[in-house]
Amino acid sequence: MRALAFVSSVVALTLFASGCQKLQSRDQLNKGAQAFRNAQYAEAVEHFKTAVELDPTFPVARLYLATAYMQQYIPGAESPENEKNAKAAYDNFMKVLEQSPRDTVAIASIASLFLNEKKWDDAQQWYEKLIAVDPNNADAYYSLGFIAWSKWYPVYGMTRAELGLSQDAPGPFKDKKVKEDLKAKWLPTINAGLEALDKTLKINPEYEDAMSYKNLLIRERADLDDSKEQYDKDIQEANNWVQKALDTKKIKAERKEKKTGGGIVAETK
Repeated sequence: MRALAFVSSVVALTLFASGCQKLQSRDQLNKGAQAFRNAQYAEAVEHFKTAVELDPTFPVARLYLATAYMQQYIPGAESPENEKNAKAAYDNFMKVLEQSPRDTVAIASIASLFLNEKKWDDAQQWYEKLIAVDPNNADAYYSLGFIAWSKWYPVYGMTRAELGLSQDAPGPFKDKKVKEDLKAKWLPTINAGLEALDKTLKINPEYEDAMSYKNLLIRERADLDDSKEQYDKDIQEANNWVQKALDTKKIKAERKEKKTGGGIVAETK
């Protein structure tokens, strides 16, 4: 009986200690969130790290920790500290996914991180994972369209330069070999990008950035056309998307002005 009572006491103390640690973890999470709101990201990281150490099974704390690291990452800046923040963000988002494999915030954040690092193939892979979990994510489809353009455009710009064409010189390309090589290698990427942008607009018909990139991909693809007639047709379609993007921006601005009465409003936090 004494042994049983001793074991019961140990279990009770263990549960009590565990409960205290969980409460302390949540307190650290709240302190970290406050620091994050005040843009004190380094301090927020320390609070979130403590929250995770106190309760490793607390996925929200791990997610906040990863987000705080990512917030300190500066796209395009090349420094050991910046790379360290990017890696720490990635590692902690991955740990979130070990506990919650379908966490859309973690998946989207990793995709965005690779996008900002211009690691196009990795970003594409993660946006495809996001779509598998969230099939109606317009931003994910838009990002695939943007990635397609980002891969293709440097090649396109270099080709025009090598052919001695100015930025606004009309096409299509006259060099048949160059054109056929580009079509074989890049048409699948361009068309996949356009298909992703179409899906974006199906989900959100007012996604004007998707319209703008449809214009770019169609306009640039036109230089690969086999005839002047097809080229002119594609350029007209691209122009239509430019106009539609402008009209959509105007409609959304008018709607916002009508909603706010045209006055000055406080920023929503």
